[in-house]
Amino acid sequence: MSKKGNFKFFPFDIIKGEEIDLIIEQKIPENKVKGFVPTYCYAINLTGTKLTIGTIDLRIGNNTLTYYGGHIGYGIDKKHRGHHYAAKACKLLGKVALAHGMDELIITCNPENIASQKTCIRIGAELIEIVDLPTDTDMYLEGERQKCIYKWRIFS
Repeated sequence: MSKKGNFKFFPFDIIKGEEIDLIIEQKIPENKVKGFVPTYCYAINLTGTKLTIGTIDLRIGNNTLTYYGGHIGYGIDKKHRGHHYAAKACKLLGKVALAHGMDELIITCNPENIASQKTCIRIGAELIEIVDLPTDTDMYLEGERQKCIYKWRIFS
């Protein structure tokens, strides 16, 4: 990752896969006041189409929020679930993380989210712990109480 205050987004605007493509929707700069790190936000499309089947974000950097909220956040539209698209999208994002010098990423999910746990296992992430959320986080204030914390070691 670039030195603090000198972050540069790389031109990973379209990442092509065999079944899905990631199409950049936003590149959100760091927000020090809110504690947000720079973020790439992608639409997940079926390869070669304009059909968006979900979204995936990659947060670059480490802080308390990325530990509890994860470096990667994803969602697949209900009618497209069951095809392992979230795992495939995570693997495509691996090259962006590596380009920023990040070879370990945190992915979190709620303990009851079995599908997300299976995605983490599918990509080879390791469950580190299940933690109670701090009461001052937005996630806690929105009613969430615990997170499964997975560590994904990326290999090029």
